Amino acid sequence: MSSKNDPQAFYSKLKVQLDETTEFPALYMYKFIVPSDEQKIKQVHEIFDNIGAVIDTKQSSKGTYTSVTITVNMKSADAVIEKYKEASAVEGIISL
Repeated sequence: MSSKNDPQAFYSKLKVQLDETTEFPALYMYKFIVPSDEQKIKQVHEIFDNIGAVIDTKQSSKGTYTSVTITVNMKSADAVIEKYKEASAVEGIISL
């Protein structure tokens, strides 16, 4: 089974990669594609609210989707993964 169909395998692999390549605390950049729905974009903002995140958004040329880039200082690989898990609850979100 590929990690795309198995979130647990994806997160396990990501944790190993982060632990091997990143010395925490460190700046981490999240990139998401979200349907251009004000409520869904707000949900993403709320996930990263009050942790010092810098959030940039850019709408696609047709306005169907919005790219959300978040740069934030994270304390550990587990903290990075926790935010990905929280974001996965937003309907239609794609993590890049």
